[in-house]
Amino acid sequence: MNVQFLQSADFIDSAAVNIRTFAEETVRDLRSQHEKAIALYYRVRDDIRYTPYLDFSDPEMYRASSVLRSGYGFCISKASLLAACGRALGIPSRIGFADVNNHLNTPRLREMNGGDLMRWHAFTEFYLQGIWVKSTPAFNLELCTRFRVKPLEFNGRDDSIFHPFDADQRKHMEYVYERGSFADVPFAAITATYKKYSPKLLDNNSEGDFGADAQFT
Repeated sequence: MNVQFLQSADFIDSAAVNIRTFAEETVRDLRSQHEKAIALYYRVRDDIRYTPYLDFSDPEMYRASSVLRSGYGFCISKASLLAACGRALGIPSRIGFADVNNHLNTPRLREMNGGDLMRWHAFTEFYLQGIWVKSTPAFNLELCTRFRVKPLEFNGRDDSIFHPFDADQRKHMEYVYERGSFADVPFAAITATYKKYSPKLLDNNSEGDFGADAQFT
């Protein structure tokens, strides 16, 4: 096991006081790493509000301790936070990425992104019972209800990734390219990709309610 997956890093800063406190409060009275990972997943999924209306050029939008302090973030933000919480409890954790076609979108996000292909979509991977297991804490339960997509559940044994269809059997999300797994958020590579393909993400303000903008095409 690579010790990097247990160590505090620049963005996955598991040694931060607020990270350790949050993680320990979440798993109070739980014993196994399996139970703790599940509890962390649901806490981050539902207590940290998802929004892509952020300044994607700001490193603090990717740093776990800052995300926890603000109470909101996007997929990379929340995956970074979940990985940091795992490491704070001694669970080997890393962050994985894929490019996905997001068929359910808002007009504003589609215009910002330059289409439906979302590059560097993130998830957290925990090493549990001898295998790496994917968990995707991005969409909180309230947002899933607004978008009519099934909330992602996590049992600590099976990969939890976005469903291909929503509750009305419309196309939702399709994974098209795996970018791999990392010990920390590859900030420079991510922002270079955004600069090339989705420059408006790097020139964005943080105003607006993503949930209220929910529309289907």
